[in-house]
Amino acid sequence: MADLAVVVVTWNALPWLEQCLDSVHGHSTIVVDNGSTDGTVAFVRERYPDVRVIEQDNRGMGGGNNTGMLAADGRYFFLLNSDAWVLDDGLAKLVAFADAHPEAAIVGPRLLNTDGTLQRSVRGEPTLWRLATEYLFIRKLAPRSSRLNPLYVGGFGHDEVREADWLFGPALLVRREAADAVGLFDEEFFMFSEEVDWMTRFRRAGWTVLFFPGAEVVHVGGASHGGNLYVENLRGHLRFIDKHRGRKEAERVRRLLLLSLRLRAALLRREEYHEGVRFLRSGDARTLLEK
Repeated sequence: MADLAVVVVTWNALPWLEQCLDSVHGHSTIVVDNGSTDGTVAFVRERYPDVRVIEQDNRGMGGGNNTGMLAADGRYFFLLNSDAWVLDDGLAKLVAFADAHPEAAIVGPRLLNTDGTLQRSVRGEPTLWRLATEYLFIRKLAPRSSRLNPLYVGGFGHDEVREADWLFGPALLVRREAADAVGLFDEEFFMFSEEVDWMTRFRRAGWTVLFFPGAEVVHVGGASHGGNLYVENLRGHLRFIDKHRGRKEAERVRRLLLLSLRLRAALLRREEYHEGVRFLRSGDARTLLEK
């Protein structure tokens, strides 16, 4: 069995896709297209004849990655966003590190913005308090504080190996053995929070999630989903809390998010905040998750 198979989920993925696929050239690669209309599929088939393309209806990031993993061969899956690319021999370093840490279900590289600055990827499991520090801007008061910035693990410099609750998911090396044992992404999460749910399930089954700064990936951010799914992000928070902490806690989170977005809408007057308010006030947590 090969070391790894690369899975890239696309939805109107141009113009970053070429750099993405070039960075994993030489590895078995599957592109799962969720209904692109911008010529993505034709581009991949013409430019990368060795890449397998699977077309399907839009099942979100989790559903797309599931399709790719089910079709892939390899001891590891490397899930790479279409707006991200691996630097140098990062894939080989990730595999070597994972081989040396058989307890790890997932290994994540160090992420960089396009200007070379750090993109923080090590995260704490969402709770009512941790979401409050994000949505009420509490973390801005002390970004390096583990108490006031726990969601983004304040104070961690992303410069050493660290066990994480979960890792932001533009680039993840996944151990097939662990995925076979725990299962794939929960497709109830269409977009956002699917990776934290998955990694929480891995950890609760006894696996670890490791951050490895020895490999680096550049991530644009937002390009792979269009950047306009604010409500889906809110729904992801509610679904995660409901699944792992119960319906009552999910309702508390809904009220917290509603309060915080009302404040943001009043102060900053951005349309996505108004959209979020309309969504969160349209029903309780149960109603919103059933929509």
